[in-house]
Amino acid sequence: MARDRVENTTARGDERKALILDTALRLFERDGYEKTTMRAIAKEAGVSVGNAYYYFGSKDHLIQAFYDEVSERHVAQALAAMRPHRDLATRLSADLHTWIDVAEPYREFATQFVKNAVDPNSPLSPFSPESKPTRDKVIDVHRRAVLGSTAKYDPGIAENLPDLLWMHHMAIVLFWVYDRSPGARRTRELVDRTSPMVARIIGLSRFKVVRPLFREADKLIRDFLLPGDEPGGA
Repeated sequence: MARDRVENTTARGDERKALILDTALRLFERDGYEKTTMRAIAKEAGVSVGNAYYYFGSKDHLIQAFYDEVSERHVAQALAAMRPHRDLATRLSADLHTWIDVAEPYREFATQFVKNAVDPNSPLSPFSPESKPTRDKVIDVHRRAVLGSTAKYDPGIAENLPDLLWMHHMAIVLFWVYDRSPGARRTRELVDRTSPMVARIIGLSRFKVVRPLFREADKLIRDFLLPGDEPGGA
């Protein structure tokens, strides 16, 4: 009986949390991120302001929850989409296409907070320390894309290669935000054209003359884009 009460309470809490998040996303898209207040979100969701703050400490926490939700769904679908394939280009393409599938319903909303996300001081930035847990989940998908492939590459870059692939992912995301084509058609074409290029470049790492370029690229990312991340700690 006690366990049933705990499970029921947890279920109600999860439902309320999901309701607040869904309401916030709707208001962000309709009224804009800056103009939407926690009070407005609580009122629209039919909960008290205190209740809204109980589940989400701020609007930034709402966006982080959104990032995490999208990432969880992306991870599950990407792993399933990559499973039948061993060619690296095909696995990278499947990974990125599933991200588009998951994120596409929120494309209009994404344009509302992109100006906050590109602010280097904002916790909403994909490069921020606050975004690291979600960033690490996505980087791990890229790691598994490589490990599950038949690609041949310099073992010395294996540990840091997923971080470089994440930068390719970020470039795709930025293009997607501004892409106005139906169903993100142009973004999908970009994925299909760049994934084989990325796979070929990775293959070149086997040649001694190219290896230092990979290591320097990783060092640049860590020194300037991912402050606080330890080498190989993605």
